[in-house]
Amino acid sequence: MNVNKFKNGESNRAVITDMAAITALGDNLETLWQELMAGKTAIRSVSRFPVESYHAKIAACIDDLKPSGGRSRLHPLLDRLFSGMAPVPPDSALITATLKAGIDNLEALCRGQHADFQDILLSSLSDIVCQKLGLIDSGISVSATCASSTIAVAHGAGLINSGRSEAVLICCGDLITEYAFAGFSSLKALSPVPCRPFDRNRKGLSLGEGAAALLLMSAARARRENRELLGSVLGWGITSDATHITAPDKSGRGLIQAINQALKTANLNAEEIIAVNAHGTGTIYNDLMELTAFRQVFGERKVPVFSAKGAIGHTLGAAGGVEAILGFKTLATQIVPPTVGFSQPEIGAEGQVRSEPQPVSGDYLLTTNSGFGGVNAALILGK
Repeated sequence: MNVNKFKNGESNRAVITDMAAITALGDNLETLWQELMAGKTAIRSVSRFPVESYHAKIAACIDDLKPSGGRSRLHPLLDRLFSGMAPVPPDSALITATLKAGIDNLEALCRGQHADFQDILLSSLSDIVCQKLGLIDSGISVSATCASSTIAVAHGAGLINSGRSEAVLICCGDLITEYAFAGFSSLKALSPVPCRPFDRNRKGLSLGEGAAALLLMSAARARRENRELLGSVLGWGITSDATHITAPDKSGRGLIQAINQALKTANLNAEEIIAVNAHGTGTIYNDLMELTAFRQVFGERKVPVFSAKGAIGHTLGAAGGVEAILGFKTLATQIVPPTVGFSQPEIGAEGQVRSEPQPVSGDYLLTTNSGFGGVNAALILGK
């Protein structure tokens, strides 16, 4: 990698030294990756709560994730997540990302069941992580719809790049609850069949649950501690198109601006990006908006584009974190995963989105997420 591309020098470059993910497709990153590469999906019938009155009856739930002692399912979810990580330095800054934290406890309380009210608060994710890992920093929480954890990673990389922190832990997670299921159902956003990102016959999104953690360090500290380098966060961009409370700007202008900001921060050109890990929800307007934005950024070049949501569902506030990790795996293996559920290309997806793995060669990947209220976030990842 050309270190001359880093504006503030090699020592303050934000590198990834550890990462972990848990989704309905696997309790660890390697299982998730293998199942994803095999084209499998974890989207299936929901048994956690009644779904008879909803248009969709499927989601990617972690079926054996059980609450206990009045605690939210966040607790066992994070226990599994951290079991696959090395000890985190106690002085690490903490940034968490979630949409609804332990909202399952609100449902329990409304039904007259015993549940810990504290788990409902957005700050509970930070509190739980600090307690489990023994961190000194109480952390901050980002809740910016479906771009939450992408923004958290960007903020963490910015802290390191500016020299304000040497180590930052990003932790994100969200659960499937009837609260969330009913909300997306009321918007008519849920697909009755597993979602089909960028497919002309797509019918909406499928919800998923999961969590991810990424430990960022300055390159200098990583070298001092002889840490394994798994990749770098080189650039980021965050915008709001302020067009509609739930729908994206059809022109893609907000996402285009976020991508261009990320490229500028990384001091890279669009021609150097070898693949795009897209938001790819499988909704009509999101997928069209992204294809429009990518065409504007990359022109006629057919950059491979993929979405993991046909396999693991839309993991809400955890989506950006999980997908950033899959981006690093893509760079490490030089193989773009298949887009599960994709078969008939939407106009503009031909030659870019595929239902089978495809080889690539290069050092830089773009990952994007967009959410309600017009928020858009983009990261440039380095091999």
